[in-house]
Amino acid sequence: MSASIQNPHFLLRRLHSLFGLLPIGAFLVFHLWENSQSRFGSEHYNVKVVGWLQELNYLPLLEIFAIALPIIFHAGYGLHILASGKSEIRRFPFLHNWFYWLQRLSGVGILLFLLAHVGMTRLWAMWDPAIKQDLFGHMQQLLAEPLILALYVFGLLLSVFHFGNGLWTMAISWGVTVTPRAQQLSFYLFMGLSLLLAAMGLHGLWGFLQ
Repeated sequence: MSASIQNPHFLLRRLHSLFGLLPIGAFLVFHLWENSQSRFGSEHYNVKVVGWLQELNYLPLLEIFAIALPIIFHAGYGLHILASGKSEIRRFPFLHNWFYWLQRLSGVGILLFLLAHVGMTRLWAMWDPAIKQDLFGHMQQLLAEPLILALYVFGLLLSVFHFGNGLWTMAISWGVTVTPRAQQLSFYLFMGLSLLLAAMGLHGLWGFLQ
């Protein structure tokens, strides 16, 4: 065990999976809940949700150290894993080997989506401060474009799949689910969680379209 702990790749993989759960996974769930508040209308979303968040103490530090840096590390090491191409086919049934590669490829798609999302929201708001006052209206205009709406739906589905499947593989690698039966049940559980998060995310997008 000591030899494994001394292996830098072992530690990096553990950090990679841990950051995928906390804080990135937690932020994903919170962000989907946050956007689901769009169904209550622009005033509620702009004032009680976005306004409340903008008034949080130490918000820039939270965004940098609890969101941005963990995402950069998780994405960067995920790209390294993809480049190494170690799928460990013999350890998993054929279906789950496909899920392994979907996990890696979905990570690339999510990274591209995040760059587009940040560019269309946070960076755009730097040029147009009015967006901070009416983020609901800005998102409403963006999502009125069919291509952008399709991009957000696709990015949402990739994100919730990546999170759910990542939880499943994390439970295996951390020794939480050891038996095949436990792994099968946890797979259904985490895929069910992904579906619930997808429903909440789609509900949020629909709120902007009304």
